[in-house]
Amino acid sequence: MDFASRITRLPRAYDPDHGAEALAACPWAAGPVAELIAGTGGSSPYLRGLIIKESDWLEGALDDPSAAVAALSGALDEIAPNQIGPALRQAKRRIALLIALCDLCGAWQLEQVTGTLTDFADLAASLALRAAITPEITRGKLPGMTEADIPSAGGMVALAMGKMGAGELNYSSDIDLICLFDETRYDPDDYHEARASLVRATRKMAATLNDLTGDGYVFRTDLRLRPDPSVTPVCMAMEAAERYYESVGRTWERAAYIKARPCAGDLAAGARFLTTLKPFVWRKHLDFAAIQDAHDMRLRIREHKGLGGRIKLEGHNMKLGLGGIREIEFFTQTRQLIAGGRDPDLRVRGTVEGLRQLAAKGWVPGDAAETLVGHYRAHREVEHRIQMIGDAQTHDLPKSADGMARLAALAGQDLKDFRAALVDRLTEVHELTEGFFAPGESATSQEIPEIFADSELPARWRNYPCLRSQRAVEIFDRLSPEILRRLGEAARPEEALLAFDSFLAGLPAGVQLFSLFEANHQLIDLLVDIVGTSPDLARYLSRNASVFDAVIAGDFFSPWPGSDALRAMLIDRLDETADYERQLDTARRWAKDWHFRVGVHLLRGLMGPEEAGKAYADLAGAALAALWPRVQAEFAQKHGAPPGRGAVVVGMGSLGSRRQHARSDLDVIVIYDADGVESSEGRRPLASRTYYARLTQALITAMTAPMAEGRLYELDMRLRPSGNQGPVATSWTSFQKYQREDAWTWEHLALTRARVVAGPVELAEDVEAFRKEIIARPRDAAEVKGAVAEMRARIAAAKGEAGPMDAKIGRGRLQDLELFSQMAALLAAKPVREAPRALRLANWLSDEEQRDLVAAYELFWSLQIGARLVSEEALDLDKLGLGGCAFLLRLTGAADMDALRGEVETRAARAAAIIDGSLPEQEA
Repeated sequence: MDFASRITRLPRAYDPDHGAEALAACPWAAGPVAELIAGTGGSSPYLRGLIIKESDWLEGALDDPSAAVAALSGALDEIAPNQIGPALRQAKRRIALLIALCDLCGAWQLEQVTGTLTDFADLAASLALRAAITPEITRGKLPGMTEADIPSAGGMVALAMGKMGAGELNYSSDIDLICLFDETRYDPDDYHEARASLVRATRKMAATLNDLTGDGYVFRTDLRLRPDPSVTPVCMAMEAAERYYESVGRTWERAAYIKARPCAGDLAAGARFLTTLKPFVWRKHLDFAAIQDAHDMRLRIREHKGLGGRIKLEGHNMKLGLGGIREIEFFTQTRQLIAGGRDPDLRVRGTVEGLRQLAAKGWVPGDAAETLVGHYRAHREVEHRIQMIGDAQTHDLPKSADGMARLAALAGQDLKDFRAALVDRLTEVHELTEGFFAPGESATSQEIPEIFADSELPARWRNYPCLRSQRAVEIFDRLSPEILRRLGEAARPEEALLAFDSFLAGLPAGVQLFSLFEANHQLIDLLVDIVGTSPDLARYLSRNASVFDAVIAGDFFSPWPGSDALRAMLIDRLDETADYERQLDTARRWAKDWHFRVGVHLLRGLMGPEEAGKAYADLAGAALAALWPRVQAEFAQKHGAPPGRGAVVVGMGSLGSRRQHARSDLDVIVIYDADGVESSEGRRPLASRTYYARLTQALITAMTAPMAEGRLYELDMRLRPSGNQGPVATSWTSFQKYQREDAWTWEHLALTRARVVAGPVELAEDVEAFRKEIIARPRDAAEVKGAVAEMRARIAAAKGEAGPMDAKIGRGRLQDLELFSQMAALLAAKPVREAPRALRLANWLSDEEQRDLVAAYELFWSLQIGARLVSEEALDLDKLGLGGCAFLLRLTGAADMDALRGEVETRAARAAAIIDGSLPEQEA
């Protein structure tokens, strides 16, 4: 396709005589190309001058503009360093002309225009740095460096920031660079000499790009985005910059680093530096406090530049004014800062790409994102035409009527239509973005609702740790009327207020969480719901408020994904870092989010008790399955790979049967198969038995160690062969021998609920096959029943009397029913793990008795999972509160609390009688 056929629009000549002058310099131009030359030269004095000066070159360049740019860039690589300045200026002049023509006629879309400008800026910075660093090294001014270090600039890198970093340079853009050097490449004694040399090179590089000579300039270069530019050198050590950002880095600097990219010098060192800054830029929790920071910054810019007030086109700043380019960029970057710490897919540099990623992840409505994308592109094209008129680094629309007419002509539009479309776009951008940054006060009144007028609680909130900062107080003052109003609507307002007070008192800090609530008012409803249901759960939230992040992070209320999907998600998260301790903290944070999700789904009725029990178990199994290989890999660094066939983690009890609640610990055993291999082969080899024992201890530590994000789970290893007296990891051979020859009946009962949750597939299949083999063995029913009766009596003696509402302990309750169900599975020789299914295998019972046991089990499970969500202590209905009681009534299907008490007593008595009738009596 030739150039003329790619033309989709044409500028008009504001000054026809100047257009004719430009066309006269290009006698080779015809048809649409001639119209393009005349329209451009007739509206832009700057481009008219370039056309006249570069007419001969332009004729060939328009045959294939992309090839012409590539040829210019390739020729620059051959220029000697001491001649690079003039060559760069000529190349910039030609590329500026070619890009302008391709932009004005629509042959290139915005991304190709800005991308080509950015690519040339990268090349120019790289060549200018090479020219500056070469004499420093060849003259011995840079200690320890040789000519081999010239390509990597002696460890120095220029980071492209802003639009250059994002690949979005505007037509007459300056370039923002931060210059750093890798101080580890130098001997400490040479540090100051090296820094002085690199500072000289940086200044020379900037002069090559920035200085205006008879040949023009390359790019205006700004080095002031570096840390504390008034007191720091133009080239800093990376270690010093890192310390600055970790200690005093501000939100605007975090936003700036979204677009940061190494563009010249030691690109590898630059990439490593940006990796170290990830925790600074991308916070691990949703960071809604960034909204206020960005809003304050916008207001300061408007105030400083005098850009407030209504939109008036004449003199309006297309970049910083209301509805301008910066509004869209701030909107995009701030949302990226909010959620990018949790979702790496949002860590993109480009504005258009950022908006579309945010829309794809549900952070911005799709139609709003596409509207902003369209307006962003249109704004950038207007900005380019403003700059093309006189090659001025300006974003201001003309202040005169003639100036606006010239601009419309260069854009190829009717002036009236041009103005109307511009006003509409600016207005819509401002409306879309202002609602995000300044949604208005949460309430207009700070009055306390009448129902709480006599309460002393609100008056003491200012003394809590979460309200010690002025910023936290300001946000909370905007929130508190709405919170109090919703608390006042609870079934028992005083109770809800007390629970909220407990939540607030336990918060260590408030700015982040209050900002989260302010930006997402639906979370206030959820908080009031939780504190109105359980003061205990409210206290948990006060210690782990970050779990609220998960509520607004995409598909929180979607159906449960299942164990396989969970495991894959966690593996992906763990793959994001190679650091073992960070992986353990990542697993804790991830599990806490999902654990909270199950609780909320159960609380809100999105899950029933059985589904929630499976979900809690899925989560625990996924955590073990994803972490077990990481634990082994970390252990193998010192002691070598696991000898033999490896080891599996077997879930027992509630984990094996997939019936867990919010506070379940994990009963597990570890079975390994050294397969005849006597020891590992690492740097510090271990005998196989010792290896697997220590590896198991490493797993226990990985799961239970209190880290920055708390513990993952508590592990209970007492169900392994020989209990606490046996080895912490059991060999496959010993496990088989023990189960066949030495195991007690209760240990075979426990096997009915066993399930491999982590480890190599082949060994897992063998363990499962062996479990089925043991369960399928013929048994003496009287002997088994006698053993169960004895065990039941021992449990009763050890546990004592149960509370009236205890779902687990006591005759006819969960523990009793689960033991009986295991016996039923064992006697039926069926490897059934789930208690309701196993209870139906008790063929010596009538159908009615089986149904009664299953109904009792389901009642007590519903009561157990609900009670453990709302309280870590024994269930006391008098202390639970109305919200907690209503929650339990919904789970159990009881009409009221008296009915629930009666149902508990009746079901327990009936189940106990059925079990008593199936087992031999025990002597007192």
